[in-house]
Amino acid sequence: MLNKGLNNNKLDLISMDICIRNIDNQCNKSIIPTSVHGMLWLQTHFEDEQWEALAESRVTISPLDAKLLCKDADLAGLQVEYLTEISILDVLPKTN
Repeated sequence: MLNKGLNNNKLDLISMDICIRNIDNQCNKSIIPTSVHGMLWLQTHFEDEQWEALAESRVTISPLDAKLLCKDADLAGLQVEYLTEISILDVLPKTN
């Protein structure tokens, strides 16, 4: 039985396999595997040389590629969170 006091957003993060988020003002996306299933699925879509970068969330893709990746992952039954409201540059401290 589900505890009604639990935060549903936290439960969503637990069940997520891949997170896609903005990394710059050009809308380029970062791929963040958040489960073993997500990482294994991503390995089938990227070259062997990119697996380490995938595991360290250092892979960036274009907005179009991100949409295609999300659609394909969804068809494969993975849970994908697509964060687009804010880029990582917007939350980093600004220095001049």
